[in-house]
Amino acid sequence: MKKFYLVSVLMVSILLLSACSSSSNETAESGGGTVIVTYQNDITTLDPAIGYDWQNWSIIKALFSRLMDYAPGTTDLVPSLATEAPEISSDGMTYTFKLRSGVKFHNGRELTADDVKYSIEREVNPKTMSPGAGYYGMIKGYEEVTAGKETTLSGVEVIDPTTVVFHLSRPDATFLQVIAMNFASIVPKEEVAKYGEDFGKNPVGSGTFMFTKWDLGKELIFTKNPNYFVPGLPKIDVLKFEVGIDPTVALARLKSGEVDIIGDGIPSANYVAESKDPANKDLIVETRQLQTSYVTLNVKIKPFDNLKVRTAVNYAINKERIVQIINGRAVPANQPLPPSMPGYDTAYKGFSYDIVKAKQLLAEAGFAKGFSTELWTNNTDPNPRIAQAIQQDLAEIGIKVAIKSLAQANIIEAGGNGTAAMLWSGGMAWIADFPDPSGFYGPILGCVGTSPGGWNWSKYCNKELDAEATKADSMVDPAQAAKRIELWKSVFIRAMSDAPWIPIFNEKRIAMKSSRLGGENGIIFPVEIPVNFDRIFIK
Repeated sequence: MKKFYLVSVLMVSILLLSACSSSSNETAESGGGTVIVTYQNDITTLDPAIGYDWQNWSIIKALFSRLMDYAPGTTDLVPSLATEAPEISSDGMTYTFKLRSGVKFHNGRELTADDVKYSIEREVNPKTMSPGAGYYGMIKGYEEVTAGKETTLSGVEVIDPTTVVFHLSRPDATFLQVIAMNFASIVPKEEVAKYGEDFGKNPVGSGTFMFTKWDLGKELIFTKNPNYFVPGLPKIDVLKFEVGIDPTVALARLKSGEVDIIGDGIPSANYVAESKDPANKDLIVETRQLQTSYVTLNVKIKPFDNLKVRTAVNYAINKERIVQIINGRAVPANQPLPPSMPGYDTAYKGFSYDIVKAKQLLAEAGFAKGFSTELWTNNTDPNPRIAQAIQQDLAEIGIKVAIKSLAQANIIEAGGNGTAAMLWSGGMAWIADFPDPSGFYGPILGCVGTSPGGWNWSKYCNKELDAEATKADSMVDPAQAAKRIELWKSVFIRAMSDAPWIPIFNEKRIAMKSSRLGGENGIIFPVEIPVNFDRIFIK
């Protein structure tokens, strides 16, 4: 006997995505036209199974579709490729989705349930090396596929072309959230086979925009998908990304009407002046975000394999001074979770700025005279300046830090393969994939994230905490909601006792758009992704 219900971390009711496709503000649009977005660095990949940084997340989302998505400007789940919310068994172990008929990939072929099965299996296949594979560990057959024993997931069953069933090995309170992530985007098997490793540079999806051109180091061009299954979307004809553009130059071009969005944000040096300019009153947008910026300490590289060294480094960092570098656009952090995330421990004080304590711990660890190491950082301002502040702080306790300032793609690669002893996450940081504490553990602190290409750059793995995390996610009964959050709170504070990180700050999201760009600010710059390109229009 099956019944329809949703777990406590989700919304009370689900609305069809098509019912959310318009607003009073959007009726004034002219329709069509080209929107230009700038970035300093090139995009790394447009493969949804691999792309996992703040820059390509929005872009990938515009090209592909998933079974579930979020209502515009909210964190409420809604059906997307699915016709309605799934039918869920009473034990929370079986999810049955009915797919929309007639949805087409950009190559013209109709999307079916077989494509759903293939896409999820490709995601968890170790050959794909996806940083998001661990999110799908609750699906039956996951362990066999990730161990290389099987290539298909026994827990994904195709009933007919428009019906797919997911069988879980355990109840999981986040399942519908992970099905809405970019990693669960549906891709056509024949196009992946055609391009192989180059699929990320020749993406084919079923999203609002179609990939048209990628001139490496210069620009990417997307065009409107005339067959998109949500009426009225997208609202523009062309979406153009110009790369290799310094943010200061991008700002000047935005003010002159040549650019619509500065992808890297307002440069720190210009922020105060721009924010005080009355002309920018409706152009600068501040939205809340679930974000933490941090330094990872690679526990596999000496001397960061020593807990006292990691703890000493935590005590040595002056976070208040770092916040000043970005003109106060953040609050100092003391734990992985941001303050507005369920599970944040308000009673936990973390590691205060204490040079005396740091020197004492370093001496106890056998490094009274300090040591030499490297700190890797994104090369986009203000990250090099933040790295220099950290360098100066650590010099106070005898640690000599050489800074390696590189493009974002190189930083991600170094973190994933374990090259970097210390890595400043700024410019990428960690923004919640969904509004649940689970998303702040598995990929960046859990054992699964330590695999090559993963985002657990500290390479910290505590199997006892992993077991507690799995236990927390298995609590799907609404009556256990409070207990589940308390368990998550314990997991994060216990992880901090091992000091694999230095949480630095929780940053506010501040964006700037051109005066000709239309659309509600909360929809263009929502909580869950940096930019929602689907609903932008030109006035």
